[in-house]
Amino acid sequence: MSRRNCWICKMCSNESERLPSNLTLEEVLQWAQSFENLMATKYGPVVYAAYLKMEHSDENIKFWKACETYKKIASRWSRVSMAKKLYKTYIQPQSPREINIDNSTRETIIRNIQEPTQTCFEEAQKIVYMHMAMDSYPRFLKSEMYQKLLKTIPDCHSKV
Repeated sequence: MSRRNCWICKMCSNESERLPSNLTLEEVLQWAQSFENLMATKYGPVVYAAYLKMEHSDENIKFWKACETYKKIASRWSRVSMAKKLYKTYIQPQSPREINIDNSTRETIIRNIQEPTQTCFEEAQKIVYMHMAMDSYPRFLKSEMYQKLLKTIPDCHSKV
């Protein structure tokens, strides 16, 4: 999603931009209750991903989402292919979107991707989720993006 096409980025720079009509103030307020609530709503992960991109740490949510997709893969061949892709993109040292995990977890993944199971990235996914919940999420709630969204939603929908 380019910055030019991202509705949340546009909204934050230009409050007259229209937000999705089904994004409610209730949903936006739910995000502040817990990180789990943010991730469980329709637009929460999208807005949070836009924030992480601005913070230069969107590899975390991309990896987390990719793991959610990976766990649903039934075909062994597809799982092997996706495991290799996840490793090269997020796990391998100096990879393009290397995530912050400990060496023990990295080594376990390296051993497990030879015959990948649906859970071989589970520990890394938990670590990344914890990083997002403990580090980025509190900053997101204080961010100009989230604060503007709270102020803009009621105005946008009252004009509809």
